[in-house]
Amino acid sequence: MFDNAVKYTIRPISSYFRPSSSSHPSSFVSRLVLASLSTSSSPYSRVAPPTCQAAYRPTSLHRADHTNNLNMTVSAIPSPEELPHLWQRPAYTTLLDVLQRLRQEPRIWGLKESREEILKAQAASMAEAAFNRQEIISFLSSIIKSGLPWLDNDEQREDIWEEASRRLAERCGRTAMGEIIRRWPFRDENIGDFDLAIREPPLTGDSLGLKTWGSSYVLAQLLPQFSAGPLAHLFVGDEPLDVLELGSGTGLLGIAAACLWVANVALTDLPNIVPNLSHNAELNRETVAAHGGKVEAAALTWGSDDYEDDSHPRFGEGNRYKLIIVADPLYDDNHPDLLSSAIDAQLSLESDARLLVMVPQRDETTKGLTNSLRSKLEQASSPLTLVEDAMAAGEDDWGEGETDEADRVGFWWGIYRRERPSW
Repeated sequence: MFDNAVKYTIRPISSYFRPSSSSHPSSFVSRLVLASLSTSSSPYSRVAPPTCQAAYRPTSLHRADHTNNLNMTVSAIPSPEELPHLWQRPAYTTLLDVLQRLRQEPRIWGLKESREEILKAQAASMAEAAFNRQEIISFLSSIIKSGLPWLDNDEQREDIWEEASRRLAERCGRTAMGEIIRRWPFRDENIGDFDLAIREPPLTGDSLGLKTWGSSYVLAQLLPQFSAGPLAHLFVGDEPLDVLELGSGTGLLGIAAACLWVANVALTDLPNIVPNLSHNAELNRETVAAHGGKVEAAALTWGSDDYEDDSHPRFGEGNRYKLIIVADPLYDDNHPDLLSSAIDAQLSLESDARLLVMVPQRDETTKGLTNSLRSKLEQASSPLTLVEDAMAAGEDDWGEGETDEADRVGFWWGIYRRERPSW
């Protein structure tokens, strides 16, 4: 979420697998990757599975392929017997159909379907399909290695290589995948069921704001309870409430708030995060409008007084919002101070103004950062007082562990108000 949050660079594995028509199959990267996978056990090619774990369970859904703009229906994963042999020179449409059917989608978990249940289902599926997986990876690798000379043109070859690269990367975990779009379901007895589509670009560099973290979904599902309980005084009258979300990331929490609270929500994050944030706001604009809400995305850099480049000019006025929401905002030692200063600058000075914050308690570091934030809020120029707090159970994929115990965490949430009016 911040430029100094992570000091290392992660490059999606799919970027190493993607050949170009001008150099394939003799490019150095392609030969290097495939040489490391070579074996003689496959009927498709001399390629064996890379040493990575299948991190996601396949799902069947209708969606648009945003890479090639192809409408498709993803059906059941084909068995090894259904995979075409390249010596048979399968047609472009045949290869594309098989590759699309091999798509693996990252699963979504929440309060009603835990990651433990998903992982158990995955384990059963993977145990049954262990041999199939090896054959599938060999098949994908053989496509990447092949020059596909029988296809009509370079565009078709690029399509097939791209799809095969993505399918192989999907079997190496989330950080190896390229861009994905996840659909997050919400069930509410008052406004009905709806889904939000959230795009996550490839996880590269230190862009933590390009991933949807578990706390956003946990807090989003609790929003109706807060609006009917400790925040109910803010949701009276006919006028929609103006809500500010700090550190929005991919925007799931704020967009859900616009729907569930019928609110006008300002989604904010660093300038380099805002383009994807704006994309997700637009992607869900019809759903938000159907529920009576509005969303806008704008840059807001904590601790900066530059309201031209680092932050949108609208935030220069200050103390405009009666409700601020924020989830999973702390990754570095300076974040509690930066966040508390942003809250102090933007939260209304009126006594009925509230802050709703959630922080996952992953380890001693995050617990320490939480305590630091609480201390900073109490020491603000117009101090904030904790009104109510508790722990929510949930799942988190911070470490993408292979066991549920590694990802089951408690999510601390707190509601704050101004200690007293400033006048």
